[in-house]
Amino acid sequence: MVKVTVGICVKNVEQTVRKTLMSILRQDFPHKLMEIIVVDGHSQDRTLLIIRDVLSKSDMNYEILFENKGLGFARNLVVNNACGKYIIWVDGDMILPEDYIKKQVEFMEKNPNIGVAIGTHGVLPSSNLIATLEDVAYIAVDLNFRNSSSRLPGTGGAVFRVNAVRQVGGFDSSLRGVGEDIELTYRVKKAGWLVQRGTHATFYEKRKGTLKELWNHYLWYGYGAYDVFRKNRRIVNFPFMNPIAGFFLGAWYSVNAYKSILQKKVFLLPLHYLFKRMAWFCGFFKAQIDHVRCKS
Repeated sequence: MVKVTVGICVKNVEQTVRKTLMSILRQDFPHKLMEIIVVDGHSQDRTLLIIRDVLSKSDMNYEILFENKGLGFARNLVVNNACGKYIIWVDGDMILPEDYIKKQVEFMEKNPNIGVAIGTHGVLPSSNLIATLEDVAYIAVDLNFRNSSSRLPGTGGAVFRVNAVRQVGGFDSSLRGVGEDIELTYRVKKAGWLVQRGTHATFYEKRKGTLKELWNHYLWYGYGAYDVFRKNRRIVNFPFMNPIAGFFLGAWYSVNAYKSILQKKVFLLPLHYLFKRMAWFCGFFKAQIDHVRCKS
């Protein structure tokens, strides 16, 4: 049987991390073939206490590491310490069905040429309007880019072949913020590995539930995207990310999403995308200004 590493990079997720860990511990994949590597970014809340409490009562091997140099460095700690053939990346706000890891491993074993594969996003029924729209946005991406590698997946809910990650030198620790995962996926694909979106394994995420949380989340995404853009402009489609393009993209996605879930609220997606892209643009230009200031 194949050994699997579950990589969890977290910071200040006390509200959600217990459910995340419990969903991992309930996996029907053989626990003796699983290991959990947690990298904590020096959380200031009860995240670490909860992690230690839950994992100390489990039957899985686990290791807790620490970092203060960013996500790229944190993910490399997982890669460098992984004993598994695959790393399944789980964010601190995710929930996995019991068969998630088994399905992802089976998929990768049947497809030895695939280096990265991400599952399918699901909708949490208790989500409010903003969180539901964010869920629907991800579902729309799944519907439009299933079996396609043109939209590069990140780490959350994805399985990475360890050999492929190590072959391309791991994550770029110099990248600030986020984007380190898509940048690595790009290099994995360029090295000749296939990339797959939308396997038959479904996972769930606790989405941002307020406009402020959503704004700050995409502000952070935009900020991180600037470093990726400076490194390789092919990875970040800057014109595609502008708010007006986001509005029309949301309109297109809403039609397909309605066919899938038959809820009229999905027609708010154009405004949802407009708002997110505005935040992303602000973050991108803030990073650019900070970069210029550092050079001067």
